[in-house]
Amino acid sequence: MTSATPDTDLLSLDAIRANTSAIASDIHRTPCLTLDTGLTSDLLGGGAAVLKLECFQHTGTFKARGALTVARSLDAAQRARGITAASAGNHAIAAAWAARQTGISAKVVIQSNANPFRIALAKAEGAEVIMKAPGAETFAEAERLVREEGRHFIHPFEGPPTSLGTAGVGLELMEQAPDLDAVIVSIGGGGLISGVAAAVKQINPSCKVYGVEPQGAPGMHSALHRGAPGPLDRVDTITDSLGAPMSMPFSHALCTAYVDEIVLLDDDMICAGMVAFQQEAKLAVEPAAGAALAAVFGPLRAKLQGLRTGIIVCGANIDAQSYLALMHRGLSAYQSLTQR
Repeated sequence: MTSATPDTDLLSLDAIRANTSAIASDIHRTPCLTLDTGLTSDLLGGGAAVLKLECFQHTGTFKARGALTVARSLDAAQRARGITAASAGNHAIAAAWAARQTGISAKVVIQSNANPFRIALAKAEGAEVIMKAPGAETFAEAERLVREEGRHFIHPFEGPPTSLGTAGVGLELMEQAPDLDAVIVSIGGGGLISGVAAAVKQINPSCKVYGVEPQGAPGMHSALHRGAPGPLDRVDTITDSLGAPMSMPFSHALCTAYVDEIVLLDDDMICAGMVAFQQEAKLAVEPAAGAALAAVFGPLRAKLQGLRTGIIVCGANIDAQSYLALMHRGLSAYQSLTQR
C-alpha cells in the first residue's frame, strides 16, 4: 500500500498505540538490555547504549510486526486470494509467518542471491517460494502474482500498516527506556525507521533519531537530500537487508518529518559492528543490525558523548558460515573502531 499524497497523521500516537495493542497477543514485546561494558562507557564518554532486541522477535527480525499488521487489515475476499511479497529474505519469512498466523496462503518471491538459510525459513513457514533475479525482476514477479492471481502484495517497507507495525518497536522502547537522548536505526527501504521515528518523536520530540545506511545503498539518504523518493541507480553492499533498490513516498514523508540525520557506512565498518555485538553484547547478529552499533562507535560517536542511546537490534537471520566470514572481514575495522 502506498500513498501518492502521504498522510503522516495516519501514524498518530493514538494510532500507534492502538495497533500495537491489537497485535500484542501475537507479537513479542522484545526486551531491552543496557550495554554497560567498560569499552562502551569509555567510547561514549560515560554514556550508555540501550539495546532493543528485535532479533528475538518472531521470524528473527522486526519484520513480523509490519507483515502481521498488513495481513490483519485484509478483508475476507483478499484473504481468500492470499498474499505475496518480494524480498531478499527477511520480509518473505515474516510475510509467510503472518499468512500462517491469519490462515492465508502465501506465495513469496525471493531474490536469487538470498541466503539459503533465509529461503529455508520462508519455506518452513508454509509459503511457496519463487526465486527471481535481484531488484526489478523480483518485484515484477510479485506484481504478476497480484495481477494474475489476485494476491495482496505485502510491501517490504512501504505503507501506513507497515509503519504502524514497526512503530511498536519505538513505542515499546520509549516505555522501557523513557530517558533516552537518541535512537539509532538501520535503514533498508525505510519501513523500520519511519515507524520507530514517528513513535519516538511524538513521545519525546527532543530525542534525536539517527538512521544508518550502507554507502552502497544510500536510498533514504539520497532521497532526503534531493527532497523526493526514487530509485537507486545501483545497489552494492553485502548487507542484503539494507539493499532496497528504491525509496518510496510514505516512508520518505515520515523520515522527512521525524529523522534528524542519516550516516553512511562502508561494508567493512558494518562487519565491524557485528564483531562489536559479539564482543560487547555476546550477540550474533546479521549485518543490518551490526550497522547500528558500528554507527554508534564510529561516525556518531562524537554526537553521543555522555548520552543515553537506544539501538534497534533489527535482526539475526544469518547462517553460521556467512556469519564467520563476515566476522573475519570485520576484525581489522573493529580494532580501529574501538581504539581508545
